[in-house]
Amino acid sequence: MKTVYETKGTCSKAIELDVDDATGIINSVQFYGGCAGNTAGIAQLVRGQKAEDVISRLEGITCGLKPTSCPDQLARALRQVIGK
Repeated sequence: MKTVYETKGTCSKAIELDVDDATGIINSVQFYGGCAGNTAGIAQLVRGQKAEDVISRLEGITCGLKPTSCPDQLARALRQVIGK
């Protein structure tokens, strides 16, 4: 399922992601805004991974003094998509 998640509290503005409904495998991720190299790297690393595994690794990561980060926002987006 393709969806766009509007991020909150980060430099990135949105995350477009495609997760297979049947398997929970991440097909693609694209960040809009944020640190281009970091977000592109995250997107490449999570492609082909199970959404639940990515959530457990990225959830709760902060950026500086911010209470969230681009990886944390990706975990939140994935949680919303898979309904957990």
